[in-house]
Amino acid sequence: MRTLACIVAIILSGCVPSRDAAEPADAWKLAWSDEFDGKEIDRAKWDFDIGNGFYNYDANQWIGGWGNNELQYYTKEPDNAFLKDGHLHIKAIKESLHGCGYTSAKLKSRKKDGSVLFNQKYGKFEFRAKLPTGRGVWPALWMLPQADKYGAWAASGEIDVMEARGQEPNKVLGTLHYGSLWPLNMHSGGEYLFPEGSSIADFHTYAVEWERGSIRWLVDGKQYAEQSFWWSSSPGKNGKAAKPTREADLNAWPAPFDQQFYIVMNVAVGGRFLGNPDKSTAFPAEMLVDYVRVYEKPGGYGAVKPRSEGKLPFGK
Repeated sequence: MRTLACIVAIILSGCVPSRDAAEPADAWKLAWSDEFDGKEIDRAKWDFDIGNGFYNYDANQWIGGWGNNELQYYTKEPDNAFLKDGHLHIKAIKESLHGCGYTSAKLKSRKKDGSVLFNQKYGKFEFRAKLPTGRGVWPALWMLPQADKYGAWAASGEIDVMEARGQEPNKVLGTLHYGSLWPLNMHSGGEYLFPEGSSIADFHTYAVEWERGSIRWLVDGKQYAEQSFWWSSSPGKNGKAAKPTREADLNAWPAPFDQQFYIVMNVAVGGRFLGNPDKSTAFPAEMLVDYVRVYEKPGGYGAVKPRSEGKLPFGK
């Protein structure tokens, strides 16, 4: 899910032919999970973002609408996020709160003060979920770095396991964000089209398999995209985005995807990515998550896979 305003991005195709699961199931060992079988959301695993934006300390300014002109105010209220019948429910509601026209929820496996609830470097991250539909509804399952090791967004990366535009229920997207600080950020990835008779409104399993120098996206065990090209450049001496002009200006491969990432789940409303709701959009708009499971590879991840060819930002 994009997290800053005015994203200037060069899209690199990451689509590959669909095939069965990228690796046998026994190649992965369960390391952490939440099956959502309790009566309440486990606060030892999840915290909440609250509000309609954040303060960007690098720019010394408030970023409203979460950087995308989003319309929802996130709460931790049980109307917006709760457990029922073995599922996590995240519900976007059409109601006015603190100047916003909608409320919703955004759960993350990191506390507001930055302390760790859960994170992991490399592995398989898997979600089984049923998504809301409707124009202007934006469900997402994604990951952010525990620490901005290489600088603010997007120099330290973002992994979107799945995001969808509610008005396009036959499609989901898997995306990486990387590069330098905004506005010198980039993104690349792929999209999955559901077969006829199926859509995001049904339960599906969304996953990424993340290794050293390679990230693969899967829906229902079938791989549809893979990326093995990205780059990262830290801020210049003035703390602002700096365009790299040579390989030495880049952080060592496979940065930024060589550090601990935490999990984010939310339903946003409106914004530049998909447009705003209209009269046809039905609210409440609800995402159900059956489980989140994270796996490790028992044998380790081996040597770093070399970076594939792609467009680096060098030159005029």
